[in-house]
Amino acid sequence: MKRGPATLEVVFRRRSASASEEPALTGSASPEATEGARAKGVTPKKGAPTPKRREAERTLRRPLNAPQTRKEAYRQYRERQEREGRRAAQRGGAARGEERYFRPQDLGPVRAYARDFVDSRRSVSEFFLYFSLAIIVLLFLPFPQFQLGVTYVVWPLMMVTIVAEGLYVGNRIKKNARVLFPGDDTIRGVGMYAAMRQLQIRRLRLPKPRVKPGDAIATPEG
Repeated sequence: MKRGPATLEVVFRRRSASASEEPALTGSASPEATEGARAKGVTPKKGAPTPKRREAERTLRRPLNAPQTRKEAYRQYRERQEREGRRAAQRGGAARGEERYFRPQDLGPVRAYARDFVDSRRSVSEFFLYFSLAIIVLLFLPFPQFQLGVTYVVWPLMMVTIVAEGLYVGNRIKKNARVLFPGDDTIRGVGMYAAMRQLQIRRLRLPKPRVKPGDAIATPEG
């Protein structure tokens, strides 16, 4: 279909009219609309350029404050020696049973009673570390059936025994402590304290045991 000159003239007039209307519409827009469009399309400056990745990584991996002078290095060395000396004295004092070197959670007559109760009896829990090492060694044996037995029989049985023993000892110590030390605030948490001490190897326990297995200790019955 061919278009005549009149048709083409009408089309050109429409296009020119629409083009002339666009600036008029843009100019008649409200200041609020213009400001909203600017806020959406333009990101305001942050006041400082964004650091490059290399600079950010260098900041994160900056070295610790090294001594600048010999005097400062000697002072830091002396402070390290003093801290190590205090820790060594604390370990030695706790091993000798000197109460001034005990940790805060080891202080008080209730905690001392819990330690004596645990140390005066033999338990399966104190051999937990040995059992764990033995099980790890057994799992390396090239016998699949044996490995399954260790994984699904021996290990669960040991864990159930240790948990049951910890619950029994903890509840009994709390019950006795309420009678022997009425009103003492440190009774709270003594059951977990005793259960964790029971898991430790006897010769590695701190504070060192004051009683031997089988020794008699104070009980509510007398």
